[in-house]
Amino acid sequence: MFRAALKSLLGRKVRLLMSTFAVVLGVAFVAGTLVFTDTLGRSFTALFASTVGDVVVSPVTPDGLTADGPAPVPEAEERPTTLPASLVERLGRVEGAARADGNVLATTALVFDRENRPLATLGAPSLGSNWTGAPAGHGLTGLQIVTGREPRGPGEIVLDAVTTTRSGHTVGGKVNVVVGDEVVENTLVGVADFAEGGSFSGATWVAFETRVAQELFLPEPDTFHSAWVTAEPGVSQEALRDAVAKVLPKGYEARTGDDVADESASGLLEGISFLTTFLLIFAGISLVVGAFLIVNTFSILVAQRSRELALFRALGASRRQVGASVLLEAFVVGVVGSTLGIGLGIVMAMAIRGLFSTFGLDLSGQPLVFEPRTFVVSYVVGILVTMTAAGLPARRTTRIAPVQAMRDDVAMPEASLRNRFMGGMVLAGLGGLALWYGLTAEIEGNVWYVGGGILAILLGVSAAAPVLCQPFLLVARHLFGAVMGTVGHLAGQNSLRNPRRTTATASALMIGLALATTMAIVGDSAKASVDKALAENFRGDYVASHVSGQAFPPEIAEEMRKVEGIDDVAVLRFVWGQVSLDGEDSPQGFTAAAPAALEGLVGLERVVGRTADLRPGEAVLGETYAADRGLGVGDQVKALINNRRVRLDVVGIFADNPVVPFPVVTSPQTFLRAELPERDNFLIIDAVSPSAIVEYRLNQVLANPALLLQDQSEFAAEQREPIDQMVLMIFALLGLALFIAVLGIVNTLALSVIERTREIGLLRAIGLNRAQLRLMITVESVVIALLGAGLGIGLGVGFGIALMTSLRDEGLEVIAVPAGQLGLFGAVALLVGVLAAVLPARRAARLDVLQAIATA
Repeated sequence: MFRAALKSLLGRKVRLLMSTFAVVLGVAFVAGTLVFTDTLGRSFTALFASTVGDVVVSPVTPDGLTADGPAPVPEAEERPTTLPASLVERLGRVEGAARADGNVLATTALVFDRENRPLATLGAPSLGSNWTGAPAGHGLTGLQIVTGREPRGPGEIVLDAVTTTRSGHTVGGKVNVVVGDEVVENTLVGVADFAEGGSFSGATWVAFETRVAQELFLPEPDTFHSAWVTAEPGVSQEALRDAVAKVLPKGYEARTGDDVADESASGLLEGISFLTTFLLIFAGISLVVGAFLIVNTFSILVAQRSRELALFRALGASRRQVGASVLLEAFVVGVVGSTLGIGLGIVMAMAIRGLFSTFGLDLSGQPLVFEPRTFVVSYVVGILVTMTAAGLPARRTTRIAPVQAMRDDVAMPEASLRNRFMGGMVLAGLGGLALWYGLTAEIEGNVWYVGGGILAILLGVSAAAPVLCQPFLLVARHLFGAVMGTVGHLAGQNSLRNPRRTTATASALMIGLALATTMAIVGDSAKASVDKALAENFRGDYVASHVSGQAFPPEIAEEMRKVEGIDDVAVLRFVWGQVSLDGEDSPQGFTAAAPAALEGLVGLERVVGRTADLRPGEAVLGETYAADRGLGVGDQVKALINNRRVRLDVVGIFADNPVVPFPVVTSPQTFLRAELPERDNFLIIDAVSPSAIVEYRLNQVLANPALLLQDQSEFAAEQREPIDQMVLMIFALLGLALFIAVLGIVNTLALSVIERTREIGLLRAIGLNRAQLRLMITVESVVIALLGAGLGIGLGVGFGIALMTSLRDEGLEVIAVPAGQLGLFGAVALLVGVLAAVLPARRAARLDVLQAIATA
């Protein structure tokens, strides 16, 4: 039986090609994700090693200072924030130190491109520093000049290679850099890059001569933000750190470069961990969709081989041996598909690595990492999915008696359809219960119940589809028969006579379209919710902010109030700090706004207590934030703002407001008590009558090209943009699942043509011409596509509405169904049905009539 199975496999290798391809795509997602994740994990520490020295000395960070409890570092008033040049010189004389270099590093240097537009950093900072030429840790070269020279005085800068490429600047050209509130024109004298493949992780970087950098970024001359101490040959980082620590004054700390690199790598890995989960989810979707294709392929092949397998049974082969032969074929398909999938996954990992390079995280110098786990998981997943999918037709084959299998037509027992229908309905029912519980129960994580219910319903409907969809197939037969006559009737009958195969093929398309429809509704609803929230809470005509989120002088708001045609300007200030609740400290953003602004242009809707006349030390909380933490009016919140401990008395609760990004709102005087400088982050401007002239006057006040003025529609479009990007990315990945579904339709029709060769020959012999035959195959394909589209879009609408209902507490209150987009999905499904039939119909039309009739 082993040799017979291999011979059968080789004889039908083309027919198994599409099933193999489905396994390849699914495994490629798994392997590519694991390879890339392992590469990141191992490479990031080495990558960041090029960006730090052997020992890094800096003022003690406020990490140990909490909003509750003693501070293990000097009090804020005594804590140093810079290193004096004299200390850096002393560090260079420590035993074991080869040299010490002072570093200036700020996040307020915004580089403009050749078109004088600010370079976007996708959330990464805009770094400005001094040029030192210091080596990195472990003897690595670190940053080096690759073109031009280092900056030697005022007006000269160096850019990193990625920033230079993105900005379009060349050595010798003029570059505008916004530092704080000032636009500085500089000459680009050099381009620097990491010799050992380091990276700024997507940030822009500009370097000045040291004295210039100190003047721009530090409050006092001859000071630095940190220092690198380079070890002499043979001296370990740990030994040098200990020697440096002995000479450090109070308030400073020394860390090894390896520790700093590890911390940076861990932070970045944590930040992109969503990508791993995201890709693995779509790997699962691809494998589930591919499983339907595999089930169909093996079902048809087993049906075609029923007489062959019956002969084996008659010659003495047991049921177990016959079933094992089918599983052996599936095993080989799984092995081949997994092997090719691992290869494609490696290519995918390389592509993702290249994509990261375009964002400034250059991993091209880091070799891909191949852990044994990657191969084990990939082969187990690929083989397991293939053999599980093939196990159903293999088991079905062993239940057909040898004498029955020798007949020309082999009917499946109706009991199996009934059992499948009942099992599918039970699973869908359980999914419905989980969905209902997730929507109605007041619990955390209800979205997981909703997601689990959606998955169970999808699988349950897929299982019950052969019975559930028979009314649709009957209507399709009559409809196409009425429109196209005998050809339409035959096509409808062919779809109806094997509902298991028809619905299994349609189920793959159903899953892809159900998920696409769900995401379309989620995306449209999220954008509609944003629009609704802004319409209800955004009472101004314009907003002004810094393109990179930095603060700007309060004089701008004062000047805007003087502009003719301006009625009012509301000022919002933001800062990150900590809050202490139940003995645990957690990061928290704070908003400060004047009472008049809260009542006017910000439009806070009071829920309980008061939101106006906030005095220093008082705060109002967002409704969701307060409910999640069990806070109410009269409670006190212990906070840490600007490294100063602050106690905030809760005097009111307000309805969640998208204009207020941080739900802990206090007065500007509270920020001043925490010794924060008077700097604004966001302005809401109300005009008497918005016009182009008013907008022009406001832009004249802004002056600084890094400050952005937007009207209502532009601000709303900016809020919607991340949603559009997310939905587009999901659609792109779902496109692969839909592609597998299309392959399933092509594969099913192609194998069906082979299976019905004699029948097709007889139809041709009694008068069916080639055009009619092509039309019949095309209609069969269209029926499958419309069935999958109807089920997928219908379920997707229900899932999308359910999911959005479960997210109401997150502020997504509007449910929007994009009818035009769903209509487009249906039209695409119809087109898919037509295109998928081209090759199978062409092959059927080319069959020789006499040879087809003679086929046994």
